[in-house]
Amino acid sequence: MASVPTQIRIDQNVKRDVSALFEELGLDMSSAVNLFLRQCLIHQGLPFKVQKRRYNDEVIAAMQEALEIEKDDSVPSYDNMDNLKKELLS
Repeated sequence: MASVPTQIRIDQNVKRDVSALFEELGLDMSSAVNLFLRQCLIHQGLPFKVQKRRYNDEVIAAMQEALEIEKDDSVPSYDNMDNLKKELLS
C-alpha cells in the first residue's frame, strides 16, 4: 500500500513526551499515528470519548494542592489509620 507524507503541528512538549512513551512501546510517531487512524476507521469515529472537563476550578486546584503536598518532604505521612488518628487527636 502506498503511503503519502502528512504534516501535523503539535506542541513541542507533547511531542517530546509522547515520543518517549512511544519509544517505550516500540513505536515511532508515524506508526502511532497510523494506529490511531486505523482505530478511527474501526470505530467509525474517535476511539475514545471526547468530553468536556468534568472538574471545576476548585476541584482542580485541590487536586494540584494534593500533588504538591505529596512531593513535600516536610509534610508528615502515615503508614496506617491508627497512627493518623493518634496524630489528629494529639
